[in-house]
Amino acid sequence: MINRITLFVCFLVSYSINAQQNFISLHSFYKDQVFANKLEKSYNGGSFFPVSEADYNLIPAIRDSSKQYYTLTQILFKKHLIELKGEDFFLTIDPVLNIAYGKNFSDTSDNRLFQNTRGLHVEGDLFKNFSFSTTVYENQARFNAYETAYYSSVGELYPRPDSTYLTQNAVIPGSARTKPFKGDGFDYASAVGYFTYTPFKTLRISAGNNQQFVGDGHRSILLSDNSISAPYFRIDWRISSKFSATYLRVKHLNLLRKPTSSSAESYYEQKGYSVNYFTYHANDKISVSLFESGNWNRGDSISSRSAHPLYYNPVPFVSGIALKNNNEVVSLIGLNLSYQIAEKHRLYCQFAINDFDRNKLAAQFGYRGYNYFGIRDFMFQFEYNYVAEGMYEAKNRRLNNTQYNLPLAHTKGSGFQEFIVRSNYEIKRLYIDLSIAYYITQNYSSVAHLPIYEDFNRNSNAIFYENLELGYRINRKMNLTIFGSWTYRTEENSPIQGTNAINLGIRTGLINHYKDF
Repeated sequence: MINRITLFVCFLVSYSINAQQNFISLHSFYKDQVFANKLEKSYNGGSFFPVSEADYNLIPAIRDSSKQYYTLTQILFKKHLIELKGEDFFLTIDPVLNIAYGKNFSDTSDNRLFQNTRGLHVEGDLFKNFSFSTTVYENQARFNAYETAYYSSVGELYPRPDSTYLTQNAVIPGSARTKPFKGDGFDYASAVGYFTYTPFKTLRISAGNNQQFVGDGHRSILLSDNSISAPYFRIDWRISSKFSATYLRVKHLNLLRKPTSSSAESYYEQKGYSVNYFTYHANDKISVSLFESGNWNRGDSISSRSAHPLYYNPVPFVSGIALKNNNEVVSLIGLNLSYQIAEKHRLYCQFAINDFDRNKLAAQFGYRGYNYFGIRDFMFQFEYNYVAEGMYEAKNRRLNNTQYNLPLAHTKGSGFQEFIVRSNYEIKRLYIDLSIAYYITQNYSSVAHLPIYEDFNRNSNAIFYENLELGYRINRKMNLTIFGSWTYRTEENSPIQGTNAINLGIRTGLINHYKDF
C-alpha cells in the first residue's frame, strides 16, 4: 500500500498546492509540546492522535528562533535537510537515524548493547487540501535481557502436528518482526506512511499504516501506539462546535501461520478492527469522549472471509450488543475525559470494559503540568493505571485485543497496577528527561494475550523501571538529539538478569519505542 501511495505522490508533485494537513508525530516529545499549550488556545481536540497541523499547528510554537549565520547551521538546527518549495507544492526530505551503543553492567558477558537504525522521511503538501508522509527504517539491534526475552516470546507462531506451536522471529513493538542478527541480536525493517485529504474544513479523510493513540496520558488503556502499524482508513468529522467524531477501520493480523498455503509462506490469520469515537467539547477546557472498538472475526486457520456487515456500522453499542456471543466481534467500550484546569495544568482519565464483562475493567487517572515556578519548558506528569487480569483477552483467543501478537492498548497487557512519574526540562537545546514506572502485577503473564489456547505460567511480583536521559536537541522539527541515558530495572522473582545500562547515541525521534515494561 505504501508503494502505491508513494507512486501516486510522485505523479502529483508538479500539480500541487500548499496544504499543511500533515499529522504531528506521535513521539512523546511532540505530544508533550501539544499539551504544553504554547498557542493562544489550549488543546481540546478530543485526544485521538495523531492530530493534523491544520487542527493544531504546533510547528510555529516549537520553532527555533536562534540566529544562524551559515547555510549549514541553518539547515542543521532550524530546517529540513532538503526543502523543495514552489508556488504549488512543498516537499521535505530528511534522513532518520538511531545510532546508539551501550553496556548493561548487570550483564557479566562481553556483549555490548547497540541500535543501528537508518532511514528516510519524506513529507509533502499537495493540492489545496492534500498532504502525505512516508518513512522507511532499516534496523539492527541488541537489547537488554528483559527486552530480548519479551520480544522473542511474542514472535510468529507455527502450528506443529501435535497441536503445539513453534515460536520464531521476534517482534519489536513500534517496528516489525525480525530476523536473527549475530546470534543474540535482531535485524528488522519497517515502513509507515499516510495521506490526508480535507474536502471541507470540518471533514478530514486519511489512510495509510501509521500508528494511532487515544488519550492524554503516557499510556492508553483504549488504543495506543505500542503495537505494529497496520493498514487503515480514518474519517475525522467536526460535526459542530460541540461535537466531533472519528471513524477508524483497520486490518489486523495474528502472527499465527495458517497450516496450509499455495504460496511460498503460509499466510497469517486476519481480523478486522473498528473504532467509533465521539467527543463532546463542553467548552474550551473540557472534553468527554465515548470510545468503542471491536475485534472482528475474519476466518480461522483454514478459511478467510469478510467481516460481518456491522463491521462498518458507525453507531456505538449496536454491533457489540447485537452480535454478543455470536463469535463475530469482541467489543471494548470506554470513556476518555480531559480537563484543562488552568493554563498549564491538565487532569485526565480513562475507563474501559471488555465485552460488557464487569470482571474485565481498566481505569487510568493522570495529571500533567508545565512551567512550574515560572520555569519555561519544565513538565511534570503523574499517572496511575489499573488493568484487570484478562482484560484484553476473549473466549475466542483469535479475537484478543492485539495486533501482530502485541497488546493494542497498554504496553504491559493485562493484570497489573502501574504508577508512572515523568518529568522533563529543556533550556537552549539542552534537556533532561526522567521516566519512572512501578508495577504491581497479579496473576500476570507477558504472553497471555497470544492467540493460542495454552495454560500460561502466571506470577505476581513488582517491577521497578527508571530511565534518565540527558541530551542536546539539535533540530526540533525532526527531534534530532544527541543523548546519553541510564536505564535501571529490577523485577522480583525473575530468572532474567537485571538492568543497569548506559547508552550513548544520536537519534531522530518520530516514533515511540516503549521499553518501560
